[in-house]
Amino acid sequence: MKAHYLSALFQPESVVVIGASETEGSVGARVFRNLLDAPFKGALFGVNLRHSAVFGEKVYGRIADLPIDALDLAVIATPARTLPGLIKECGEHGVKTVLVLSRDFVAVDGSNRSLLDEALALARRYGMRLLGPNLLGLMRPAQGLVAANYQGHVKPGNLALVAQSSSVASAILDWAEAHEVGFSTVVSLGASADVNFAEVLDFLAQDSQTRGVLLYLEDVGEARGFMSALRAISRQKPVVCLKVGRDQVEHHRAVRTHSDRLIGRDDAFDAALRRAGVLRVPTMVHMSIAARMLAADFRTRGRRLAIISNGYGTGRMAVDRARDMQVEMPKLAPSTVARLNDVLPPIGSHDNPVDILGDAPPERFLAATEICLQDPHVDGVLVILTPQAGTDHLATAERMIALRRRTDKLLMLVWMGDKKIALSRKLLDRARMAYFFSPEHAVEAFASLAAWSYIQELSLQTPGPLASRSEPDIGRARQVIATALAAGRRLLNMAESLAVLDAFHIPHPPTLLAVTPKQAVAAAARIGLPVAIKIDADNLIHKSDIDGVLLNINTLEQVEDTAEAMLAYARQRLPAGTVNGLVIQKMHGKRRGRELMLGVARDAVFGPIIAFGSGGLTVDVFEDVAVTLPPLNDMIAGNLIKRTKVARALGPFRNHPAADVESVKAILLRLSEMVCELPEMVELDLNPVVVDEHGAVAVDASIVIAALPKGFRPYSHMAVHPYPAHLITPGRLKEGGACIFRPIRPEDADELQRFVREELSDASRFNRFMSTLKQLSPGMLVRFTQLDYAREMAVVACVTENAGERMAGVARYTANPDATSCEFAISIADRWQGRGLGSQLMHALFHAARDAGLTSMEGDILASNDAMLGLMGKLGFDIRVHPDDAALKWVVKVL
Repeated sequence: MKAHYLSALFQPESVVVIGASETEGSVGARVFRNLLDAPFKGALFGVNLRHSAVFGEKVYGRIADLPIDALDLAVIATPARTLPGLIKECGEHGVKTVLVLSRDFVAVDGSNRSLLDEALALARRYGMRLLGPNLLGLMRPAQGLVAANYQGHVKPGNLALVAQSSSVASAILDWAEAHEVGFSTVVSLGASADVNFAEVLDFLAQDSQTRGVLLYLEDVGEARGFMSALRAISRQKPVVCLKVGRDQVEHHRAVRTHSDRLIGRDDAFDAALRRAGVLRVPTMVHMSIAARMLAADFRTRGRRLAIISNGYGTGRMAVDRARDMQVEMPKLAPSTVARLNDVLPPIGSHDNPVDILGDAPPERFLAATEICLQDPHVDGVLVILTPQAGTDHLATAERMIALRRRTDKLLMLVWMGDKKIALSRKLLDRARMAYFFSPEHAVEAFASLAAWSYIQELSLQTPGPLASRSEPDIGRARQVIATALAAGRRLLNMAESLAVLDAFHIPHPPTLLAVTPKQAVAAAARIGLPVAIKIDADNLIHKSDIDGVLLNINTLEQVEDTAEAMLAYARQRLPAGTVNGLVIQKMHGKRRGRELMLGVARDAVFGPIIAFGSGGLTVDVFEDVAVTLPPLNDMIAGNLIKRTKVARALGPFRNHPAADVESVKAILLRLSEMVCELPEMVELDLNPVVVDEHGAVAVDASIVIAALPKGFRPYSHMAVHPYPAHLITPGRLKEGGACIFRPIRPEDADELQRFVREELSDASRFNRFMSTLKQLSPGMLVRFTQLDYAREMAVVACVTENAGERMAGVARYTANPDATSCEFAISIADRWQGRGLGSQLMHALFHAARDAGLTSMEGDILASNDAMLGLMGKLGFDIRVHPDDAALKWVVKVL
């Protein structure tokens, strides 16, 4: 794998501190001293205009005086006014990256803004990347790179800390020093004028020193890049996030749906993290707990916890917190209880929680814990020890340490107290055991690990092409929206809304429109009584606000009277010319129906969000709503439903049979399709959707639309790119035979493994991967099949063989940081070579890259791979000498 483009920043071999100083309290003094003391394991230089030595080390007057032709990293610790000039000097001297620690960049505004803009323009001219300003700094402790305005010791470790606040980063580092938690990387982003959050995460994703990431966030910039980077790293390493700013964003718009009103900015952020597979924690205490668990590499496969304690009260503390956190406490298997009966005193509880009594010796702790760990209903065991008369805390700790090595389940400990158990706590610390000071914190840690395990499963869901069986009539829906936009309207009328629902096969009761009371009677007679009558008016979302809804009208006389009164009242209340008429709708007839609300809202950062919850007139009162980011599949839709209180009402109760939840999921999947394919749709309410044991129908619909911005690209309105089904194309092989070219899917993992292992010779594998690997590692399989289609693409060539689909070739590209070019790779199965597959596969890749807005493609090919170089020549690639490796050729094509 190539070195990351930010390697010069995070793994520099040479560093210069511009403004190195001995002035007490200055940034230049602190940074230079830190790098000397660490010590930095590369070449370190200092620049100071007035002195020839700093802290006994020789320094230079200007960058041009340095005895080196090019530098990886320059740390600027001088006043902001000097920044443009220094950036120009750095560029002329071949500096690759710059870290701006100028103290007077407290706020990037006014004159500071102009200075920064000038510096950024110069950095881009010289191809330099800039981190900062207004940040704590950058640390890679194992390398001795402590380029930070920080006073304290940072221990090397396997966690990365990425924070938008220098003060919070400093507090976390101080806590970590006290608890001996180490870091692979520490970076505070400051103003993120150039290098941004997504790029830092992108580097950490492939950093072998980093095994987990702690994030502190205050705001999110561009959502697509942020989500791309988060999803990429969280599929390989656990990520825990603490974000501040939970305030509800207040909108001031006349046209506003229930969905938009109920969803706040924090809901959207929560949904984004859940979809990305990132665990969100509420407080610094929880983040510190998560840090300890991640650093020790603890995991759990489920939410089922067994609790063992040598005191009733402490056990109940854990049980109460487990119930609060919705941690499952299963009944132990009968065989487990029988074994516990054999080893425990007859008094006390031998089910979950297990009370082993206050006089429990180490052997009793060990026996009870071993037995519970072997229970098939248990995913983890929490052991609570309180120092009582006869308790041997040190020997018990030793037995727990030995037991952990013999089990693959999570073993957590609570050693309560202080002075009496200090020695055994130190022992547990050295053994990197998952131990805590209180039962509540231990349960919270278990809940977090269980939640992380679950959201990881959720994040791996990549919905395939259109989630439902029957194809929607997308063209019809787009025409309806285009007509409304041309008329200058933002809210579709009832006829238009129903046309869009019909286009996406969303069921609704028979509905007719009427302009006069007589037409209302005719419509009711046609669709059959009883009916509901509703006002249809421009820019009226909530019809009940003007008494514009009446249900269960059972006679035609009532229909006429109601229609006449409703029209008269609406025309009094609403602006002239806005009342279109009436909606006559067959009553749904679901006597045991539950009312739900399904909707769509548009977040300013993350784009469309799908909402589900309780529906009807009280939707704004109970605010029972859960949200997620589209696109959806069956699992994501099911998870969305389960996270609401109304989900319990969908099961059987009293004389109500269980509702048809699958029909609700089907509508959610249809909404997902609408969100993907109708970017003009910014809000939607289906309220209520009524569901019973026979299915679900949307009784009312409101759809808010807006024109697309100039330069809109397909799916650019979404934070998570859906499966690009439009890129599926047919192909033909030489000498006959059909094939299909399509974007890769997560379920292709097993077939991709077979392709690499069985279809590629040793030579072909070396040509593709430049290594002698025989098969792909689990991490590589995830990386190669679970793509973020916004930043990368893999097109597979599939042929039918033995009544099944076989992979015959794979071509992929990854977009470069400039967002205009990409790097590609291609493999063709040995037995399918020479049949025209490579050329067609590359053309499919070209099409996908152009569709993503990329303008050029480049790649490295072994100079000895004549066949591939010949194909590149035929495809119009410019074959060049490789700038870094004589064994390679660099090929470039303008798309």
